[in-house]
Amino acid sequence: MPTIPLSRSEKSLRTTDSPITYYVQKALETPALISFAAGLVDEGSFPTSEIAGVVAEIMADPESACAALQYGSTQGFPRLREQVLKHVCNADGVKPSELNLTPADVCITTGSQQLLYILGEVVFDAGDIVIAEAPSYFVYHSLLQSHGARVLTVPMDDNGMRMDALESLLVDLQKSGELSRLKVIYTVDYFQNPTGLTLSIDRRAKLVELAKRFSTDHRILILEDAAYRELRYAGPDLPSVKRFDPTNEYVVYTGTFSKPCAPGLKTGYAIMPPDVMSAVLHLKGSHDFGSGNLAQHVVARLMESGAYARHVEKLQAMYRHKRDVMLAAFEKEFRDVPGASWTVPAGGLYVWLTLEGIDTGPNGPLVDAALDAGVLYVPGEFGHVQDENGLLPTGHCRICFGTASPELIPEGIARLRRAVGAITVEDSKAKRAGAVVV
Repeated sequence: MPTIPLSRSEKSLRTTDSPITYYVQKALETPALISFAAGLVDEGSFPTSEIAGVVAEIMADPESACAALQYGSTQGFPRLREQVLKHVCNADGVKPSELNLTPADVCITTGSQQLLYILGEVVFDAGDIVIAEAPSYFVYHSLLQSHGARVLTVPMDDNGMRMDALESLLVDLQKSGELSRLKVIYTVDYFQNPTGLTLSIDRRAKLVELAKRFSTDHRILILEDAAYRELRYAGPDLPSVKRFDPTNEYVVYTGTFSKPCAPGLKTGYAIMPPDVMSAVLHLKGSHDFGSGNLAQHVVARLMESGAYARHVEKLQAMYRHKRDVMLAAFEKEFRDVPGASWTVPAGGLYVWLTLEGIDTGPNGPLVDAALDAGVLYVPGEFGHVQDENGLLPTGHCRICFGTASPELIPEGIARLRRAVGAITVEDSKAKRAGAVVV
């Protein structure tokens, strides 16, 4: 008997699996692989004893236990919202009042990913436009596809998104009559996923200035994804883009406790303008009536006691060492490879490897050669969108040093070098020419 087909919504049909799923699954199925693919955090870094102590402390007091185990509010635990606002403003060197902010402008979310999705529900209709860096966070691209939004990109250099190129794109949209469809400019401005690059301080101010100037018939929001801000290993902590929005109108700032604490807490946060907050909370209430309350109580106590700040310092030292080991391995293995270069991130979890003339994409020869050599990376083309000819850059790899141990990182990079040596430019071109993308 034939199965009666499910009638699916247009949004459901637009929504596909993330391209990273295959690479995560491959790593799980093949323990001998050295995985530089998924952007996971080091399991040995989890603050297990600190969290165990806080949970025991909460549960030892019937009043705090009941408060933590009950439903919370849609906007989030007030004590944690206060801590988040203090934390971000201290990092920016300002008082909340200088940015027209109060705890009412803070929302606690189920990871920062939830805010990215709900904000999309608030502002996007199918066909609306988002401007992002090229390359950018490919999971956000998948989210935008679900909303039916169109992604336009701006190239980067060593100082992040190029403001001259952004301004030129905005002028083009204005001339073509499409500026009214532009809703969001998205930036991962600290130690970007996937490149590891950081937006310079002068460009942060310019970004807000451009958003204001081109907000002619509607407000263009800047979505500042600061997920990696606290994983900083060199240089000063630059002020946020939000720091240059003193009236709290243009910038939605998102952060997370997943990278700098523990992803299992699944707790993120956002600071946003009041009218954006109101719309987000209406939709968030339909999603969950509020993110996990116990986790919020745990994070609030970690922050209040200073345990969270101490843990971040330990993480910075650990990941700094991993980064340095990886960069030394690249210098050893790839310095004589023609067309090879890589970023030197001041923080975060990623190095962006460029291999000119080699197809690193999912249908190119390097993926299979790397698997044969026992190493896994993420093809850089996932971070790009197709150009007007339907083409994608195919000479980049995202290399994550989050999970591999310092002992395995040099071996993993050596395996990747052997994989590169096992293929030729001719093989790469031939396979791409005859590839069938599925």
